[in-house]
Amino acid sequence: MAKKPELDDYRVPYFDGKKIKPFDLASIDSASKPFSSGAKDADRERLSELSTALDGLQEKLHAQRSHRILLILQGMDTSGKDGTVRGVFHDVDPLGLRVVPFKAPSETEAAHDFLWRVHSQVPAAGEFAIFNRSQYEDVLVPRVLKQIDQETWERRYRQIREFEAMLAENGTTIVKCFLHISKDEQKARLQARIDNPEKHWKFDPSDLDARKLWDEYCKAYEDALGATSTDIAPWYVIPADSKTHRNVMIGELMVRTLQGLKLEYPPAKESLKGIKVE
Repeated sequence: MAKKPELDDYRVPYFDGKKIKPFDLASIDSASKPFSSGAKDADRERLSELSTALDGLQEKLHAQRSHRILLILQGMDTSGKDGTVRGVFHDVDPLGLRVVPFKAPSETEAAHDFLWRVHSQVPAAGEFAIFNRSQYEDVLVPRVLKQIDQETWERRYRQIREFEAMLAENGTTIVKCFLHISKDEQKARLQARIDNPEKHWKFDPSDLDARKLWDEYCKAYEDALGATSTDIAPWYVIPADSKTHRNVMIGELMVRTLQGLKLEYPPAKESLKGIKVE
């Protein structure tokens, strides 16, 4: 009997503090659906259950104000970072979430160290923040475009590990998800944007330039995942050719994460007993 898949089967091995060992993305099939029931309608029903559960957990997180949650979403163009936010958190009170998109750094941001713009966006106590792209952009893109050398990107790996360790020591729970799609699936999604006039706004010609560097980006991601997956800030590789499966898997992961914090509402206030509102 085949072993039932577990979320931690898709966690990148922790960096051992010594030589960086790149993680092999080919070891995980982007088209697999390990957390799918096999029926799309059932998966959508499960996703709705997960989103409702996240809403209740987030309310306790906000009420308790002792934990911070940071979900980092990374992936190739069209891998579904925006779709993950819409799909997984559609039942969560929007006041309880803060989504932070990271684009190319502005002139002011580029004049500072690469973590400067990131630190100001990390979650406060009781907050759930989602980074759509993140500090990893400032390692991946300049590396692939040959704007930094190996000494620089390895130094940035170390600085990211230390930055995330500092956040964890101050009460931030960090989960990092790499949305893993195939080159063929990206081709289909890009073509769909071109063929549908209502999707033209989502198409950026620079995506085609990045696609030409697919192998270079894969190698950069493999190195980054291997160098920065730690016990306090693990990376999970999410098979994402199926949008529904991608959302179910991340929903399962985030429900497990928040449940593990044993969140509770603050104790009732004795001073309010017997008060009648006139």
